[in-house]
Amino acid sequence: MADEARQRAVQLRAEAHGATTEVERECLEAVYAYEEVLSAQKGKKVRAGRTWPMIDEYGVIPAVERIVMKRQESVGFTALAAMGLKDFAFEAVILRHPAHFTLEAVARSRKRLAEDANG
Repeated sequence: MADEARQRAVQLRAEAHGATTEVERECLEAVYAYEEVLSAQKGKKVRAGRTWPMIDEYGVIPAVERIVMKRQESVGFTALAAMGLKDFAFEAVILRHPAHFTLEAVARSRKRLAEDANG
C-alpha cells in the first residue's frame, strides 16, 4: 500500500511539473522516483541536485540523453536498480520510447540494462 502511494505521488509530481508528452512525463517520473529512493535512504527529503539544473538548461529529453550517454551508469540508475525500481530508470524510459532518442542512447540503455540483469 505504501509503495502504491509513493508511486502515485511520483506520478502526480511529474504531471504537475508540466510534461507535454508521455515520454517527458515518464522521464520526470524517473527523477521523482530517484528522489524518493534517496529520501528514503537518507531519512529526509533529498532533491536530484544535478539532474534538475540539466533539465532546466537542456530540456527533459536532451538532459536524459546526456545522463545516459555518460560512460559510467548514473547514481540514479544504481539506486533505482538496488531498490527494484529499474522500470523508472532513464534507460528503461528510453527503451520504451526509442523514437525520441538517438540510436546511441538506445544502444547504451539496452546494454546497461542487460549488464545489470546479468549481474
